[in-house]
Amino acid sequence: MEATRKQMMAIALARQVEDGKAYIVGTGLPLVGAALAKNTHAPNASLIFETALFEGNPQEVPTSVSDLRITYGCSVLWPQYRYFGFQSIYSKRDVIAAGFLGGAQIDPYGNLNSTSIGDYNDPVTRFTGSGGANGIANYCNTIIIMKHQKRRFIEKVDYCTSIGWGDGPDGRAKVGLDPNKGPRAVVTELGVMKFDEKTKRMYLAEYFPGVTIEEIVENTGFELDTSRAVESEVPSDEVLDVLINKVDPLRMMI
Repeated sequence: MEATRKQMMAIALARQVEDGKAYIVGTGLPLVGAALAKNTHAPNASLIFETALFEGNPQEVPTSVSDLRITYGCSVLWPQYRYFGFQSIYSKRDVIAAGFLGGAQIDPYGNLNSTSIGDYNDPVTRFTGSGGANGIANYCNTIIIMKHQKRRFIEKVDYCTSIGWGDGPDGRAKVGLDPNKGPRAVVTELGVMKFDEKTKRMYLAEYFPGVTIEEIVENTGFELDTSRAVESEVPSDEVLDVLINKVDPLRMMI
C-alpha cells in the first residue's frame, strides 16, 4: 500500500512518540498519531488530554479531546483544574516528554502565532488564541503540526502566542524559560523539520515519498536549510493497515 500525504503526516507524528513516555495530546491529527503509536510501537506511552483524562488508550481515533473514546483504559479522570496543576508541576520535573501544538503562523525558530494576523490591535483575522498552548510551550518540549504554506511559514510571526526558541540559542533563557526545552520537530503534509542544536533555526530533516525538496522550499517563506534532508522511511503495510482499518476506519481524519 502507498500512503497519502495526510497518512504520512499521521505516521510521522506517531514516530515522535516513544514507548514509556508521557505526551500532552490535542484534537486533530495529534490524536491520530498518538492512537497509531499506542497501537503499534509505543503501547506503554502515556497520553494526557486537556480535558483531564490521563493515560487513555483509544482503540480508534476520537473526534476531539472530549470524545468518550479517549476514556478507554483511562487511569485518571480529574477535574480540569487538576490537569493544569499537573502540567505545570510535572513538566518541570521532566515527566512529560512533549506536547503537540499547532498554529496559524510559525517562524524559523518555532515561535507560533494562534492569536491574530496583522496588527494585534487592528487585525485582519482574530483567532481563538492560546488555550493551553502557551503553558505547554513555556514548560515542555513540543512537536508542532502545521499546514505547509508560504503564508504560514514566515520570517517573523505577527504575534507570538507560544514561544519556540525565541530569537535563537539564548532566546528562551532571556525570558526566564528553560533553555533546554523547546520545539523538537515540525510535521507538515510535506515532511518533517527539526531545529539545529547550535543555532536553534529550523532545517528540513525529512521529505515524504512523492514530495520534492523544491516543493517544500517553494512553500516556505524563509530560507530553509535542506542540506541534511533525507526521504522519510516508507511505512510498512502492517502500520498502514492499523492506521486505516483500526485507528481511523471511518476516515474522520485521514
